[in-house]
Amino acid sequence: MDWGTELWDQFEVLERHTQWGLDLLDRYVKFVKERTEVEQAYAKQLRFSQQQSFVQILQEVNDFAGQRELVAENLSVRVCLELTKYSQEMKQERKMHFQEGRRAQQQLENGFKQLENSKRKFERDCREAEKAAQTAERLDQDINATKADVEKAKQQAHLRSHMAEESKNEYAAQLQRFNRDQAHFYFSQMPQIFDKLQDMDERRATRLGAGYGLLSEAELEVVPIIAKCLEGMKVAANAVDPKNDSQVLIELHKSGFARPGDVEFEDFSQPMNRAPSDSSLGTPSEGRPELRGPGRIRTKRWPFGKKNKTVVTEDFSHLPPEQQRKRLQQQLEERSRELQKEVDQREALKKMKDVYEKTPQMGDPASLEPQIAETLSNIERLKLDVQKYEAWLAEAESRVLSNRGDSLSRHTRPPDPPASAPPDSSSNSGSQDTKESSEEPPSEESQDTPIYTEFDEDFEEEPTSPIGHCVAIYHFEGSSEGTISMAEGEDLSLMEEDKGDGWTRVRRKEGGEGYVPTSYLRVTLN
Repeated sequence: MDWGTELWDQFEVLERHTQWGLDLLDRYVKFVKERTEVEQAYAKQLRFSQQQSFVQILQEVNDFAGQRELVAENLSVRVCLELTKYSQEMKQERKMHFQEGRRAQQQLENGFKQLENSKRKFERDCREAEKAAQTAERLDQDINATKADVEKAKQQAHLRSHMAEESKNEYAAQLQRFNRDQAHFYFSQMPQIFDKLQDMDERRATRLGAGYGLLSEAELEVVPIIAKCLEGMKVAANAVDPKNDSQVLIELHKSGFARPGDVEFEDFSQPMNRAPSDSSLGTPSEGRPELRGPGRIRTKRWPFGKKNKTVVTEDFSHLPPEQQRKRLQQQLEERSRELQKEVDQREALKKMKDVYEKTPQMGDPASLEPQIAETLSNIERLKLDVQKYEAWLAEAESRVLSNRGDSLSRHTRPPDPPASAPPDSSSNSGSQDTKESSEEPPSEESQDTPIYTEFDEDFEEEPTSPIGHCVAIYHFEGSSEGTISMAEGEDLSLMEEDKGDGWTRVRRKEGGEGYVPTSYLRVTLN
């Protein structure tokens, strides 16, 4: 396991962890400096008093003081100076790696903005071409229109169609370039940066472990009588395992989310596919289909943004899949131990009751009935909890395995090139896109992001007055329980802010409330 593969979406965790490692290195240097000052002060105090009756003892103490000064000198030169210099080198290397990562992030974001601009230009040119074609058709069929007007309209329609075709080619090229850059970013560039950070952190841990060893070696050289204690310090220094530390960090913070897939090509040119002729630009279309393809849920492009405070739920669905599985496993083990404890207590009470029934002078058997009934109630409650956590754990494990399979398949598959629209499919494009949209599986964000089952209960408890308004930046299909659909550019009332789980509660003007992704909204509070 390595950071570039397992912790691909934990940029901030790696930034904090590497900073923590350097801080630990600096704290150890500070500790050794203070230790040298103590050793020097101790040696100075040992040499302070010399009395005639203790000349021999003081001579031995004087030799001991010299050894303490030697310890202080060795620690100052071999630990403080060397580790201080090494710490500065590590800080510069860490700064360089994170700057490289932020530059890569900015380049990907700029590429996505350029892709959005080319797509909007393509959509706008298609609409203008469609409008010009309809104008030319209307003039061609108008007997009062002059031939010059008709020819001018045809030329304008031809020009607009040519501009739309160029915009289409530019959008397709931009999309292919962005998907290539995104695949390079997620599967090559950022994993390489994270692997460099892992190597740097492991070298730092190894060097720090060597520094621990120098401290113990300095003591072992001058204090043989406490060799066992110092050998323990040596063992602790040699116990530093960078690979194990990396594994612990991975198990502690990996989210289990799958990496985002390629951005799909959206074809806006289908309504403008017409058969040109000498006398007419084409037959008028019956019912103009929508230029925008079927709405799809967009996955999060950059997972390294700062996380807001999350709302804790009983099934830990606010956590990433991997962390949810661990917490559920922990809760299940705790409930199982409590259940076994209650069963043992009930058995003990039943045995005590039997003893009281056989020997009444030892106690009243009826006095144990309330305790037996209480333990029985606790056993039933804990059994229900165990079943509940087992069901949640099974669901979480299946989600982790599913995400892991998606991530591996996406890692080994090169990005697909954008598919161009077929030339004569304008009449069937609407029904075909609708069919594909209905059969399309939920997006990664809808799978990985927990949607609370108690949404409807929240609606009854929360106040109904809006706290602001928001505009939908993207189209969203609310297919899960508790969510609501919205169209791009739709105005919505803000009923509840994002509590840190990535969802915001809104109300539509025509009625209906539900949760939508916060990243799909532009929010304005009252």
